Amino acid sequence: MFRLSHPAKLLMLAALLFATVSGSAAASERLSERWDEKRAATLLERAARHLQAGGEAALADFSRQGAFVERDLYVYVLAPDGRFLASGGSSAALIGQNVAGRTDSDGKPFFRELLEKAARDGGGRVEYRWLNPVENREEPKVTLFRRVGQHIVAVGFYTPRASAAQAREMLERAAVALQGDAAALADFQDVGGRFIQDDLYVFVVDMEDGRFLAHGASPALLGRDGRALRDPKGKAIVADMLAIARSKGAGQLEYAWHNPLTGKVESKTSFFRAVDGKLVGVGYYTR
Repeated sequence: MFRLSHPAKLLMLAALLFATVSGSAAASERLSERWDEKRAATLLERAARHLQAGGEAALADFSRQGAFVERDLYVYVLAPDGRFLASGGSSAALIGQNVAGRTDSDGKPFFRELLEKAARDGGGRVEYRWLNPVENREEPKVTLFRRVGQHIVAVGFYTPRASAAQAREMLERAAVALQGDAAALADFQDVGGRFIQDDLYVFVVDMEDGRFLAHGASPALLGRDGRALRDPKGKAIVADMLAIARSKGAGQLEYAWHNPLTGKVESKTSFFRAVDGKLVGVGYYTR
């Protein structure tokens, strides 16, 4: 029997319950990414066959108006030395350039990785960050590619935003880290650390005075009384969370909040819980 006076046991129980209840939910939330990868793989296969049959003349068919652009997916082609030969998307601006030394916003030389894998393995996948013209921001992207003769044909897709399951998983890790470890507050604000991942981050509020102790996206909120915060619709976000946490120990709340990646106010759902007199939370955004 778990005693309410033992926080460690309560955290262990909550983790077990979360693992049991959310396992199937997490799997379903990954279906979107799996479906995008399946679509990309299908288009890549079709493009590879077309290139193999048509050779150099087929490159013109991988254009923005061509039959190899499917909604958000498109084909692009590289030469083994890194020359950009064709594209049906926004990367058409790179045609004629050598992109072997080009990096993404994190400094990753992803084109070089792609070229090396194609030469060594004949194909594969590479992950990086790239401008999403629809969202007008750089997002995580995966490209599948294959070598066809003296060409490397590729199709990329953007991975979905953080899911509810990912937010819950980060909350679990943050709650464990926070218990009895004051250094965790600094970890929650470490840009590039394990508690700030794309649009996911941790926030912590003192349950007694309502002041922010940590905020992974807005360090300027530290020391500020969160109970005074309102979303654009007037919802008392922190005050509502504190009331739920005091009553039930944990909960979730939907509200509008600034997304640090898009720079826009979006719908957000945060999961939170009380840990040693502190409210710790993690939320995810929906489009």
